[in-house]
Amino acid sequence: MSSNVLTMYGGPRRVDDGQGQSKVAGMVSFSDGSGPAPSAVYVERELPPGGTSAYRAARGSGARSFALWADDRRRERVATVVTLSARGGVARFQVLGAHGEVVGTLTREKAFRGRGLRTRWTVHQSGGSEAVGYKGRIVWWWMWWLLLPLMTVFLVMTVIDSVPGNESGLARAPRRIRWRANGQVPLEFRSKGDKLHVHAPGVDWRLGAALIALLRSFHAGAWDSVK
Repeated sequence: MSSNVLTMYGGPRRVDDGQGQSKVAGMVSFSDGSGPAPSAVYVERELPPGGTSAYRAARGSGARSFALWADDRRRERVATVVTLSARGGVARFQVLGAHGEVVGTLTREKAFRGRGLRTRWTVHQSGGSEAVGYKGRIVWWWMWWLLLPLMTVFLVMTVIDSVPGNESGLARAPRRIRWRANGQVPLEFRSKGDKLHVHAPGVDWRLGAALIALLRSFHAGAWDSVK
């Protein structure tokens, strides 16, 4: 199955362009730029009036706020991610286009807080159907919990002998997500390499870019959490 693969690099650290101006460091690349999607977009967190400390405090409840740019100099905004609500382990986000139009909504329901034992992600593109995905497969979660006493040994071994994109190896909790809608799998997040595979051609690339940025913000070492 051919798909457009989205990969996120970098974070909100300051990158100087040599002229005293900062550039956006976070980038989402697209493997297939032959369609309407660009080759890459640039993502950075949007800070509230209280600055970084206020953003970091709000993100503890699940809130996020991102700007997506066409280039790293912020000359053209292509999308914005805003938090509609974040409480009780359930966070709802809205993805807006360059002119404020609603591209879609993304909902994260934390494990044991929402409607199941696994973290649930719901993707709803405007004018389309909902796609629902759960973090990890049940069988892998059971194996992970059963092996938890041995995880310290696995962690030491994989730190010594790990490969890029697979740090922590077996010691890392299951993270793969497969979204389903109408019997199809339009989206799939693969933990190896932290890549989002967009299988359905009808998925708006702005929604995909927002989704990979959100997913990476909820992982260990989240790109938007640094001071």
